Amino acid sequence: MELSAIGVIGAGQMGNGIAHVFALAGYDVLVNDIQQAALDKAVAQISGNLDRQVSKERISAEEKAAAMGRIKTTLHLPDLGQTDLVIEAATERESVKSAIFEDLVPHLKPETILTSNTSSISITRLASRTDRPEKFMGFHFMNPVPVMQLVELIRGIATDDETYQTCLKVVENLGKTAASSEDFPGFIVNRILMPMINEAVYTLYEGVGGVASIDSAMKLGTNHPMGPLELADFIGLDTCLAIMNVLHDGLADTKYRPCPLLTKYVEAGWLGRKSKRGFYDYRGEVPTPTR
Repeated sequence: MELSAIGVIGAGQMGNGIAHVFALAGYDVLVNDIQQAALDKAVAQISGNLDRQVSKERISAEEKAAAMGRIKTTLHLPDLGQTDLVIEAATERESVKSAIFEDLVPHLKPETILTSNTSSISITRLASRTDRPEKFMGFHFMNPVPVMQLVELIRGIATDDETYQTCLKVVENLGKTAASSEDFPGFIVNRILMPMINEAVYTLYEGVGGVASIDSAMKLGTNHPMGPLELADFIGLDTCLAIMNVLHDGLADTKYRPCPLLTKYVEAGWLGRKSKRGFYDYRGEVPTPTR
């Protein structure tokens, strides 16, 4: 199945990155959000990120202009009904995602493929609440989308091979690499990454080391580009906590129990970079550890 029109639900950090790479790869993209301000911000951010690519001579000014010309926005979810592939990139809450699919499904073409950019929620369960579980799968991009080369493709129990092969071809067209995962909590990346971040928070919680020491140890001792607490702030501590809860609930193993300190930071509204405070305070010129 050849796809040309892509619908993206959610104009946040992931949604605008997904729209960016699809438009640059030649697809027509329609981005939906519930707030016009979010759509306007997304378009401005995509333009700025494309300008950065032009300045680094990775793309030409003409390619940037063509990509921007392929991006349209809408506040009306049913407008996405005529697209060939829909990628949902809304808040990482199952109730929100299920409600979106319930509202969208009556307006879809029979052949439209539905996907979710969820980082941990069951694809099988999300698919079961639509009219096309065989045409539903996980399409999980990494953040920041224009930079990161990996896309996790997750088949639900009912996903058919045509849908999988079509999405695999799309990933190739984007110039990215697919990793196929079975539909278990956290898939591959977050099944491994989030417990590491959670253990780093436990290391801080138990007083083994401070924020700066933990991050320096992992960057210099294991050659990670970012320390685990810095990375948690970048991802969003609320997202980290949500994924740990999915792992803990779905696998029923105490090793996935979220650290109480992670929960405390989220309850305080200290969610990382997006709220200007997390394991680091971002309100000054240089980020400073909060513990």
